[in-house]
Amino acid sequence: MAAGEPQRNTKQRQVILEELCKLKSHPTAAELYQVVREKMPRISLGTVYRNLELLAKNRIIQKLDTIGVEARFDGNPARHNHIRCTDCGCVGDLHDIPGDFLDQRFKQANGWKIIGCRIEFIGICPGCRNIRQDKSIPEADSGKSQ
Repeated sequence: MAAGEPQRNTKQRQVILEELCKLKSHPTAAELYQVVREKMPRISLGTVYRNLELLAKNRIIQKLDTIGVEARFDGNPARHNHIRCTDCGCVGDLHDIPGDFLDQRFKQANGWKIIGCRIEFIGICPGCRNIRQDKSIPEADSGKSQ
């Protein structure tokens, strides 16, 4: 393991990491579990959860926590922003905004040492926009709370 305390790299952990890195959908643990089960039918959901938490703790992957939404995971540990669809909940990478755009302006605030920030961008994904157009639903009405 790269950062944090050293951990034995198990076969299960390796498969979980490999499968996560193949996906660009930022899956939940349950979604990744379904993918990993195709390679390791006897793996448990708990094992997937524990390994994802460990990989995130060691900064090998990213855990995307959002209030009121199930955590998603990103196999790309490099700092970058994400955008979440308010209709279907999918998450995508947002590459046009530097990951440290606020950190550069604020190094200290009211005595705090800022070590980073998380901003959640929200919007309506292209698939949901097409559905809304087909059903003539205005984009300002997401139908779900944020």
